[in-house]
Parts: sequence; C-alpha cells; structure tokens
Amino acid sequence: MQLYNTLSAEERAIMIDDAGKQRLTLSFYAYAQIENPTQFRNELFLAWNPLEVLGRIYVAHEGINAQLSLPADHFYEFKDTIEAYDFMKGIRLNVAVEHDDHSFLKLTIKVRDKIVADGLVDQTFDVTNIGIHLKAKEFNELLEDPNTIVVDMRNHYESEIGHFTNAIKPDVDTFRESLPIIEDQLSEHKQDKKLLMYCTGGIRCEKASAYFKHKGFENVYQLEGGIIEYTRQVKAEGLESKFIGKNFVFDHRLGERITDDIVSQCHQCGKPCDVHTNCANEGCHLLFIQCEECATAMEGCCSADCSTIIHLPEEEQKTIRRGLKNGNKIFKKGKSDVLTFKNNEDNHEFAVLQKPKSIVKKDPKIKKTYVGKGTHFFPKPSIGQFLIEENEIKIGDRILIKGTTTGNQELVIDHMLVNGTDSEKAVAGDSCTFKLPFRIRLSDKLYKL
Repeated sequence: MQLYNTLSAEERAIMIDDAGKQRLTLSFYAYAQIENPTQFRNELFLAWNPLEVLGRIYVAHEGINAQLSLPADHFYEFKDTIEAYDFMKGIRLNVAVEHDDHSFLKLTIKVRDKIVADGLVDQTFDVTNIGIHLKAKEFNELLEDPNTIVVDMRNHYESEIGHFTNAIKPDVDTFRESLPIIEDQLSEHKQDKKLLMYCTGGIRCEKASAYFKHKGFENVYQLEGGIIEYTRQVKAEGLESKFIGKNFVFDHRLGERITDDIVSQCHQCGKPCDVHTNCANEGCHLLFIQCEECATAMEGCCSADCSTIIHLPEEEQKTIRRGLKNGNKIFKKGKSDVLTFKNNEDNHEFAVLQKPKSIVKKDPKIKKTYVGKGTHFFPKPSIGQFLIEENEIKIGDRILIKGTTTGNQELVIDHMLVNGTDSEKAVAGDSCTFKLPFRIRLSDKLYKL
C-alpha cells in the first residue's frame, strides 16, 4: 500500500508536461472533529494519488487545510472523494486566479497538531463564535466606512507585494505573532470601531475572529473565502478591486497577479518589483524579491557569497552546508542582512548592489531585452507557450530562451500564434506559441536580442 511519493519533483514535472493536461490549482479548509488524523491522512493519500493530485495538505484533530493541484478532467472525481466526508459536503473550493501546471510537484499530506500554527489554546475560548462573513461587495462597502479598521492577517512577505488600501499590515513572520500585536494596537477600539480582517483563503481569519471576539472586540468581520474568493467575485460581478498588487501563494508560483499595481521593490536595488524568488544556493534558499536585472547580475542569488558558492562542485557545496542551521535564515523571508536595499531603507540613495565573484563571463556585445516567461510546453507537437510581460516580439526577431536546465537557446521566430491566432506581433499581456526544437520549463525566461 503506497502512502508516499515515489517520484522526484523533476520526474513529476516531465510527466506533467508529457501528459499535456490542463491542471487546476485550488485550496480549501474545514474545521471539524477528526478522531484519527493519521487514518484520515492515509485515506486521502490513497484516494488522491490515483487522481494525480499534488499539493501540500495539513490534517489535525481540528480539521484540514489544503493547497493542491489536479488535472481538470479529474475535478469531479476529486470532489466526490472529499464529499464522502460529511464535514466537507458542499465545501467551497477556492480556485486559483492564475494557473500553473507546475504549482505543486509532490503530494504531501502531513499530520499536525493544528492546521494553522496560531499558538492559541482553543479550550480557553469558543472557536465557533466567529465574526460576520462578508462577500466582496459588502467588504468594499465596509472599507468606505470611516469607523472601520481593516487588518491584514498575513505575514510581512505576503502583504508586501499586495494588500487592501489603508490596511494595517503587521510586520510579522508568523500568524501567531500578529494576534497579540493587533490586540494591543487596537485595544482602545474594541467597542467603537468595526474590525475588518482578511487573509489569503479565509482560514486564518476564521480562528482570529473568534479570538478577537473572546478578547472583547464587539464588531468583528472577515472576508469570506479570503483574497482568492474576493477576486473571483470582483471579476464575476464587475466590481472595483480594492485589493492592489499580487496575492502571495504558497506554491511554485509564489504569487497571483490581481491588479497591475506594483507596490513593492526589489530587495537588492530598489526597482519597482513584486517577483518573489528563492536564493539559488541550496544552502540558503532565502525567499526575497528580486528584479530581472538583479536576477541576471546575481545569478538568482541573494548575495555575492551565495553566487560564488553555486559555482563550486556539488560535493564542495554539500560540505559547506553540512551541519549548518539555516532554518532561521530561511524563515526570516526577506529580512536577511545580505539584502542591500531592503536593509538600507533610510539611505536608499547609498544602497549599492555588490557584484558577485562570478566565474561566468558575460559577453558585453550581446544585448538582450526581457520579454516574458514560459508557461507551458506541448511535447507531442513540440510547441512552447510564453506569456509576454514586457515589450514585444514579432516575426523575424532573434530571441533567447534562458533557464537553469534549458541553458541559453537562440532562434529566429518565423511563425507564431498569438492568443490562438496567427499574428505578426505579440505585445505585453499576450500569450504566444511557436515551435521549438527543445523542451522549455516554467522557470525559463524569454528575451529579444
């Protein structure tokens, strides 16, 4: 009886590409009394593994918290597996705003003490006495009320790239840290103000609203379904999005574009940017915001030291990171001392990006302009799909496709489809496809030479 993954992430990515199926990325949660979380976990793995479900799922005595992806043609079979449990019948599934077939590459279901690490002793208050749920239209209306205080219940690296206007954004690393800070800051407004909360998918607000009511806040409201469901309703009903920027997500994508606003900056040079990345040095893997120029200059690393390390032989890299305790460094997510601009916010004009001790010499004669990123590869016809994010490309252009595995591949475009139709040119926002003599990955970048 298989109850664990047998494929590596790389092997799974190739299988997904070869299958050529569209995958859905979704999330859901449910608070319930689960007597045997381990048995429940095993049942889910056995039901989901044949359906090619991949994701990160936490189960506990108090319920389930899931972020996952699955082939679109298995959706209803998957829905049947969760609705076999009474507490998940009719459950809301938050479908992602942007889809990425590689959003998850393993199926991981873990048994935890809690489905969200909140640091609370649930027995000390009524966790079912939650705040009033609001839909997008109601939430927008309450935002305009001068007696409303809106609070972002997410962590600093989430709210940094996108948030609701005028929201209080606690500078915290974890959810559990935010609860006492918010209570202390808003202690004088327990009766006279409306406390309006939001998070990614709603789960953190579910527990936080009960906690704040227990602490004496009389008017507690929460965004139903979080930012994900809010965005769906805004689009469906033609409402104004009061959320600006990107919604941080906990999968390979690291963010979904909600509006065109860029509200954050590159942590290395200060250029407007909201693209999170993990340091390319496996011994670091720090999460931070990095623009395309810094990604090229620093080779995807957070510091000159890390950029030097990635060029060492693999065995030497393993020796360097053996025994090191990097957990705290990684956990700080965007607060490392090596991030030049991020840590010199009072002296931005003096923040200088240190050049790495790079072994690779770049050819100064070749100038390239960033255009977009790979979004899909269709293996049988050998066609690559790209999202044009900046500038434009047209028939006859010489392009460069660059990636860690792909390397540097140059070719001239002689034919392409733009948004499914033959076209001479593709501009920002377009999806274009053309034949390729090699496989691309989702991390590949597209440049015009």
